[in-house]
Order: sequence, then structure tokens, then C-alpha cells
Amino acid sequence: MRDLAENRSEAAALLFALGGFALLTTGDTLVKSMAGLWPGPAIGALRYVAGTIGLGAILLWREGWAGFRMDKVGWHAARGFGVAFSATTFFTAVQIMPIAEAVAISFTSPMVTALLASLLIGEPMRRETWIASVVAFVGVLIVLRPNFVVIGPAALLPLLAAMGMSLLIIGNRAVQGYGSALSMQVNVAIFATLFLILFTVIGHFSGITILHVGVPPASVVIKSAIIAVTGSSAHALIYMATSRAGAATVAPMTYFQLIVAGFYGWLLFRETPDATALLGAAVIIAAGLYLWRAGQVTDEPQGTE
Repeated sequence: MRDLAENRSEAAALLFALGGFALLTTGDTLVKSMAGLWPGPAIGALRYVAGTIGLGAILLWREGWAGFRMDKVGWHAARGFGVAFSATTFFTAVQIMPIAEAVAISFTSPMVTALLASLLIGEPMRRETWIASVVAFVGVLIVLRPNFVVIGPAALLPLLAAMGMSLLIIGNRAVQGYGSALSMQVNVAIFATLFLILFTVIGHFSGITILHVGVPPASVVIKSAIIAVTGSSAHALIYMATSRAGAATVAPMTYFQLIVAGFYGWLLFRETPDATALLGAAVIIAAGLYLWRAGQVTDEPQGTE
């Protein structure tokens, strides 16, 4: 009976994870649908303003003002910067390149996390980490080949987004145990909102046309609010999944995002990845799975913002 209960719990966890990762990609697809209407950093800022208000209200109701207490403020700020940087770069990326290819490149996050953890907090770099990182980089080069020719250095944006998410994961380690899961979400959302507003202002005055912020159409406001709901719901589902089955079991489910992204890209934007892009995505996924098998990926999967 115990084995049956454990199997059911694990099956439920995998379903929660699949739902969470599907919701994350749904949000990315909504961002892509706003291409040309509003810049990526501004969409991210609006999404996090709405999300912070909603999550903050829930935290106040459940834990009172004590839930907003922050220890290790510097690390919370680093987490928020990571989220804001990732949202800015990834939201811009999906607006100018095929969504499935942007998602595939963002899957380098586990390898980037291992590299940054070695530099920032002194974690040892094992042989498996170096192998996975080199293989993943080869996969990125394969995926980038057609995009780099067409859109130039902007094709590197998903890789920068992966770096932002890696900083978030490392920051999560540093603040683990200093508050509830909900308070951790609210804390990172507060700082992410502040940084995203700053990035939006900088982009607006940079002179870059695609970063100019005008009055948002009603559709942008509505979609940004929906993204706030889907993003928060996705992370809640992923948290529930890892609580039931553990991060190591749930981690491979993140690659379900690529299937969903490919489907949305084909259905809504008539994007069909060529054989080269598919090969590169397969190489990146293989590197991630190898690293997971080697026991390096033990953090809660974050997904894209």
C-alpha cells in the first residue's frame, strides 16, 4: 500500500510539473504575441507589478506583516536582479526569434548555474560539469547558427537569460530556510519589479527603437496580467511537484517546455524549426540530462519567466 501511495504521489508530482512548465511557456507565447506593441523590459515590469501586488496581498493575509521580513537582503536583491535580467533578455528574445529556439538555448541554465556557483560561492567544478558545459555550448552554437546570421548578437539574449536564472538559483540556495516559500516569492518579486522598472527607463532613453515605451494598448495590459497569473501559478505547481517527489525527479520535466514552445510556435506563428535547430536543441537537452544523471542538478527547476 505504501508503494502504491508513493507511486501515486510521484505521478501527481509529474503532472503538476508538466502543468507548471506548460504555463511558463504559455506566458512566453503571450509575450511573443505582443512583439512590436511594447518592449520586453516594460512587459516584464508590468507583469511583476501585477504579480507582486497579488502575491503580496496573499502573503499579508496568510502571514501578516511579519511575512515581509527579509534576512540577507543582499542575496534577495541578487535574486531579484537575476529574475529581472532574465525576464528582460528572454522577453526581448522571444519577440525577435523563434520561441522554440529561444527556449532551447535557455536550457543551458543548469550548466551556467554550476559554472557561476563555482565562481560566486566556491562550489567545486566536477569533471561531469565541464563535459556538460562544453557539450551544451556546442548545442548553443548549432542553434544560433541561422539566428546569428539573421538578427546578429541579439541571438545571444536567451543565453543571457539563462545566466539570470542561474543567479536566481544560486541566490535561492543562500536564502533557503529564511522564510516560507510564499515569502521567498514575494521578496524576489519586489526586487525584480524595482530592477525591471529601472531597465525599462534605461531602455526608453537609450534611443533603441524597440525599447521605446509608449502608452500600452489595452491588450498589452490584459496579457501582462494574465502572464502574472500564469507565472505565479506555474511556480506554485512546480513547488508542489518538488515537494511531493523531489527536485531530482521533477528536473527532466522542464524539457516539456520545448515541446509546448514548438507547438505554440507552429500553431500561432507558423515557426518550424529546421533540422539544424532541432539538432542543437537535442545536444543541449542531452547535456542537461547528463548533468542531471551525474547528480549535479539538485535545485528546484525554475523555468523561464
